[in-house]
Amino acid sequence: MQSIRHLIAVASGKGGVGKSTVTVNLALALAAEGARVGLLDADIYGPSQPMMLGLPEGTRPDTEDGQWLLPVPAQGLATMSMGYLANERTPMVWRGPMAGGALAQMLEQTRWGELDYLLIDMPPGTGDIQLTLAQKAKLTGAVIVTTPQDIALLDARKGIEMFQKVEVPVLGLIENMAAHVCSECGHVEPLFGEAGGQQLAARYEVPLLGQIPLHKAIREHSDAGQPVVLAEPDGPIAEIYRSAATQLMAVLGQQQPAAAPVISMGD
Repeated sequence: MQSIRHLIAVASGKGGVGKSTVTVNLALALAAEGARVGLLDADIYGPSQPMMLGLPEGTRPDTEDGQWLLPVPAQGLATMSMGYLANERTPMVWRGPMAGGALAQMLEQTRWGELDYLLIDMPPGTGDIQLTLAQKAKLTGAVIVTTPQDIALLDARKGIEMFQKVEVPVLGLIENMAAHVCSECGHVEPLFGEAGGQQLAARYEVPLLGQIPLHKAIREHSDAGQPVVLAEPDGPIAEIYRSAATQLMAVLGQQQPAAAPVISMGD
């Protein structure tokens, strides 16, 4: 892990906001800028990155010396996921410490090689896995994904404050499903509210890296294993992701290296 320049957690306070879709497209956008990028699917209970990257069922990582996992190459990314280590039809009926141990193993026992960025697709919430990551990894920072909906913004605030509590900088916010775009006529309608991401970013004084529309093409390409940044690289949605990637790179260029967080189990 010493050969990874930036470890970035992509997190949300609640599920259903499209965090995994944002993560994979952001990773591919960074790679399109010439960066060496890894993607760790840390959603132990619901890994989705292998499917979105178009990998066949049953894909398994190679090993080295019986101890190290070798990342699975996918669409130019170095990837690791619980989806490679378990049958995708078998639920992970694990308590928190077991899930945290699995995350630590994937993070620390994978030979990532030289990477500019390792994006960690976090499970939703603020529990055991998030604390395990903060303890085990020297995170550069976190990107928070939300929708404009009030209930999602409430949980996104909890996510931001969790990272602040463990002294992990919040690098920026991405507002997903910012507005619905009709695939027939192009009409734009803010189904989940307006300006919620902007207001949250302003409240916590963090950059709003991008506002991703709710568009049918994003879902279709993800389900087909060709995320929209790959499938429509010159399209308007890919351009939004590339802009978010370049803004994130700019933020990291201004930031000093973060000290390892200290977890306090008190108040």
